[in-house]
Amino acid sequence: MITRRLRTARPLLLERTLRDLAGQVSMAVAVGDLATENDAARLRQHGAQAEQIVTGTICHLDAAMVQAVLPRFDLAGLEVLFLENVGNLVCPSSYDLGEAARAVLISTTEGEDKPLKYPTMFNTADVVVITKMGIADAVGFDRDLCRENIDRARSGMPVIELSSRSGAGLDAWFAFVRGQGA
Repeated sequence: MITRRLRTARPLLLERTLRDLAGQVSMAVAVGDLATENDAARLRQHGAQAEQIVTGTICHLDAAMVQAVLPRFDLAGLEVLFLENVGNLVCPSSYDLGEAARAVLISTTEGEDKPLKYPTMFNTADVVVITKMGIADAVGFDRDLCRENIDRARSGMPVIELSSRSGAGLDAWFAFVRGQGA
């Protein structure tokens, strides 16, 4: 039985999560994309079931799309079902997909102002994950400003900083995935 249904984005973090938690947590992914099955195919290489939801011209998943893909999963055998949305920070924030927890991911390459530009996404999330911390200095990322902007968008929001490539910060993400907080 699914104990955690998480909404997230960014296939690299999902790839790392599926690989590192394989055999510890039973996981699968429903992946949203406008036109391709590329992400689902890439995620399947890590041994997890990944089902693609092709949205066509729609910039978000909705509950009906998720409901339509659920019969493809052995829900009784899953602990975590990731719902990887189409990927922007505007459209997905307004749709309840029935998830138990919502993570919003921003990368150091996207800039520190995302929480102020897209406050609805941050107000509907349970945790903010700042990715690509391994290249933060190289891209001129201002960590303190980003954290200040997250706090301005939603005071007290839990934040996880990580690098999927190096593994730094992944323990906190894995704890969140397991339902042990952020």
